Parts: sequence; C-alpha cells; structure tokens
Amino acid sequence: MILYRRPWVAALAVTLLLLLANLAVQPSLFKPAIMLSNLSSWLPLILVAMGQTYVVLSGDIDLSIGAIISLVNVSVVSLIGAFGGGDGALLLAIVCGFAIGIGAGAINGVFVAALRLQPIVTTFGTGILFAGLALAIMPDAGGTVPDRVFETYAGPLLGVPVILWILSLAVLFVIALGRTRFGLRALAVGGDAQAAFQTGLPVTRVRILNYGLAGGFAALAALCLIGETATGDPLLGGSYTLSSISALVLGGTALSGGTGGAIGSLFGAMSLGIINNVIFFARLPFELQSLIQGIIVLAALAVGTLVARR
Repeated sequence: MILYRRPWVAALAVTLLLLLANLAVQPSLFKPAIMLSNLSSWLPLILVAMGQTYVVLSGDIDLSIGAIISLVNVSVVSLIGAFGGGDGALLLAIVCGFAIGIGAGAINGVFVAALRLQPIVTTFGTGILFAGLALAIMPDAGGTVPDRVFETYAGPLLGVPVILWILSLAVLFVIALGRTRFGLRALAVGGDAQAAFQTGLPVTRVRILNYGLAGGFAALAALCLIGETATGDPLLGGSYTLSSISALVLGGTALSGGTGGAIGSLFGAMSLGIINNVIFFARLPFELQSLIQGIIVLAALAVGTLVARR
C-alpha cells in the first residue's frame, strides 16, 4: 500500500543500494568535491525528469523536451552575445530562455490538449521543429558566455554551492506544487480524464499547463548546462528525452498517468547517474551501460504497471 501512495520510497531504496555499490568501486565517493561534481552532472537530468513527470502524470508524454533544451541553450548563449554580455544582458537572456522553454511547452500542450492530437506523434514532430530552430540559430557548437556565468554557477551563494540552491529550490517547488489544487488536478486528469472532465475539472487547461511547466524545467536545465559548459550546443539536449522518461519510470511514475511524483523522478535520475558511475569505476565495457539501464528500466516499468493496476 505504501508503494502505491508513495512510489518514491522504492526509488529511494534503489538509489541507496546503488550508492553503496558506487562506494564499493569508488571509495572517494562521499568526499564533498566528488559529490558536488556528481550532482553538477546529474542536475540537468533531474530537472528535466521532474518537468516530464507532470506531463506523464496527466497521461501525456513529451518527446520534444530534449530539443527544447537545445533551443533554449543556443538561444540564451546567442542572446547574451547579442545584448552585449553585461549583467542586464545576462538577466534578459535568462528571462527570454524561460519564455522560450515555457512557450515551446505550451505549444505542445495546445496541440495535444486543445487540438486533441496524439501526444507521441505531435511532440515527436515539434521536437524536430525545435531541433531545426536550434540548428538554424547555431549550426555548430560554439559561442561563449562571460566568465562570471561559469564562476557563479560553480561557486557558492551565502556559503552554499549554487548547484545545491537550484536543486533545493526545485525540490521545494515540486513539494509545494504537489500540495496545491494544481498538483491534485494533474493526478486526477491522468487517473481518468473523462471522469475528471465530468466533475468539472478544466482538463484541457491542466494538460497545457503541465506541458508549459515541463518546458520551464527544460529551460532551467538548459541554463544549468550553460553554467557548466559555458558554451552553446544545438545537439546538447538530444539524450535527455529518453533519459528523462527512464528516470521517471525508475522513480515510480506510471506511463499510463495518475500515479507517481516528481520526487521519485529525482531519485530515478540520480539512479541513472549512479549506474554510469558504477560502470565507469568498475571498468566494465562502456557498451554495457545502455544494456544495464534498459534492463533496470524494464524491470521498474513492470513493477510500476503492477502497482498502478492495484
């Protein structure tokens, strides 16, 4: 019963077990510098998985979320240069980045929820469109941002690493959102959209907002990648689409909708990152990474489906 009400519990248990395995092959794992480095590399996927969760909770899916990351990434880097690179330029470019991400997500929502197009095909198509726009803006990886962007992202704020601030605020946001009417509506729509509509819930609006929220999280992930790489790359987001789906499945969110939560997706994303660490430090062949991830995701999907059917 606890797995049905709190599916993130199983995800947390898996994460802890994987951490122990990671510690066995990497004794220095819990050194602050190592943990911060790991968190820096996991954070974009954590954010994308959290955003994707809300779309899936409503019974939809977003196959364009990786392309949104690429689009925001190259747009912000290009805008920083176009605006002159000053503090005002940075702020304006960041605002524009969030607007692009949320707007792209909302476009998906309108197509899927308002026009009632099939989510997989529609977001696959918009993903191609967004990826094409990213390549049009920046055909090749490049561009630079002021050094203070990288220094701020990698440094502390009030004695606490900025990366931890971003993660903490994201976690607090999703916890607070889950306690609001919006969070409950997302679960209701995913559980039974027809019943939710008959009870008076604004199903179309909820689904559009969820897509917009996913776009906002994708934009934040893109900004984190800019802080980490200090450059733009039109192909940067490609791997995050399927990885985010894998993470939320590992986190206990049912692809059928109505069951799960963003906290579980956080642990799922961490699990994927830890698996990569274990494989690397155990000196296993690199090609085993996809095989192991596939086996774990399939097993988690089977368990999640059984729980959702109870």
